[in-house]
Amino acid sequence: MSGTLLRLACTAAMAAQAVLAPVPAVAAPDPQRSVAQLLTDLQQMYRQTEQATETYNATAEKLTRQRAEVSRLDGELARSRLALQGSRTDAGRLARQQYQNATGLGPYVRLLLASDPERALDEGHVIGELARERARTVSRLTATEKRRDALARAARTALDTQLTLADQHKKQRDDVQAKLAGVERLLATLTPDQLAAIAGLEQRGVTAAQQRLGTAGALPTSRTASPAGGRAVRYAMDQLGKPYQWGTQGPDSYDCSGLTSQAWEHAGTPIPRTSQGQWERLTRIPLSALRPGDLVVYFPDATHVAMYVGDGKVVQAPRPGVAVGVSPLASYPVLGAVRPDQAPATDVR
Repeated sequence: MSGTLLRLACTAAMAAQAVLAPVPAVAAPDPQRSVAQLLTDLQQMYRQTEQATETYNATAEKLTRQRAEVSRLDGELARSRLALQGSRTDAGRLARQQYQNATGLGPYVRLLLASDPERALDEGHVIGELARERARTVSRLTATEKRRDALARAARTALDTQLTLADQHKKQRDDVQAKLAGVERLLATLTPDQLAAIAGLEQRGVTAAQQRLGTAGALPTSRTASPAGGRAVRYAMDQLGKPYQWGTQGPDSYDCSGLTSQAWEHAGTPIPRTSQGQWERLTRIPLSALRPGDLVVYFPDATHVAMYVGDGKVVQAPRPGVAVGVSPLASYPVLGAVRPDQAPATDVR
C-alpha cells in the first residue's frame, strides 16, 4: 500500500475521464488539517466506495439470476401455451365425434333394444372408452389452463422483480461513481508533500498492525495449499499488475472479490461473487490456520477480501488506482478468514 497515494494523484485526471462525470473545481486544502486527519478521510472514503461496490456487485449477481429466471419462465410459458393449444384441439375433435355419433338414445336403452346384445355390449365398451377419453381430455385441458395462468402470473412477477433490480443496479452504480468522484476531488487538493506524508503514515500503520498480529500469535505458520488452493493462488498471482476496476471480474481488471471469486472459479471451486457472500457462506477458520488459497476478509461489514499466499502476505485488488499486488496480511483491519475448500493440503508449487 505504501506509495500508492502518489500514483493515485497522478492518475486522478485520467480516472475521472474514464469512469466519472466531470469533477468541478475544489478549494485549496485546509492547512490546519493534519496528515493523520487526511489519511483518515481518505481511508473512510475508500471504504465507503468499496461498500458501495460490493452492494452493486450483489445486486448485479441477483439481476443475472433474475434474468435467467425470467427467461426460464418465458420458455415454460411458451411450452404451456403450445400444450394448451394441443389440448384444445383434442377437445374439439372429441366434441365433433360426439356430435356426429349422437343417436338420441343412451347406451343402456340401446342395449335393451338391441337384437344382438353381445354386439351392443362391444359398442357400449367403445362408447365408455370414448367417454373416459373425453373426461381425460377435459381434465388435461383444465390443468393446462391453470398451469398457463400460474406461469403467466409468475412471469409477470419475475419481470417486475427484474425491473426493480435493474433500477437499483443503476442507482448503486451512480452511488459508486459519486463516491469515487469524492476521492478524486480530495486527492486533487493535496500537494506532493502531503501525499508522500500520507503514504508514509499509512505504511507505518500497516507495519505496526502486522507486528501486532505476529506478537499475538495470529499470523499463520508455514503451510502448504490444497490442490485447488494452489491453482487458485497461481491464477491470482498471474493477475499481478492488472488494474483495480470496481464491478469487474477480469480478465483485464478486477475488484477485490472479483479477483478471489475468479481465482477459485478457475481452480474448479465456484464461490460467492461478493466479499460479504464469501464471509457468510464459506467455512471460517482462525488466522493461525491459514494456508495459501484461503481468503482473508476485512472490516466489520466484510467489504474487502484478499487471498492468502503464505509468509504473512496476501494477493489482492486493493482499491481504485492501485494494481493487483502482494501486500502484508494486515493491510486493512482484519475481520477473519474463510476456506473455500476442505481438501487436505499438499505441497503444490
